Amino acid sequence: MGEACTTVFGALADATRLKILELLKRERELCVSDIASHFDMKQPSISHHLDVLKRAGLVTSEKRGREVYYSFNTGAIIECCGSQLRLFDLELRLLKDGKGGQVIMGRKSRSGSTDGEGQDGA
Repeated sequence: MGEACTTVFGALADATRLKILELLKRERELCVSDIASHFDMKQPSISHHLDVLKRAGLVTSEKRGREVYYSFNTGAIIECCGSQLRLFDLELRLLKDGKGGQVIMGRKSRSGSTDGEGQDGA
């Protein structure tokens, strides 16, 4: 496993950081004080979590005046997960879930067999 992916997985292994990423995914970008308002912890603790996410490449930041705004860098997850799937000779397929939504299913890339047999590909 590459060092970059180890850092990404380490950053994702914390419930607070996962919630921060969920907020950023939903809101597109937030400053640290806005993020801190969703937690029962002080702003320096949130800043620490954001620093871990930033070092892992999972968030980007932009300073505007006195505030720093953070955004979720989805490309880091895609790149890391893609390299891990290739390492294990797997690939992902987007499938319809029968309820109007979509799910991601894994499959062996060489054998062609899927974990979602009987579902229509999207």
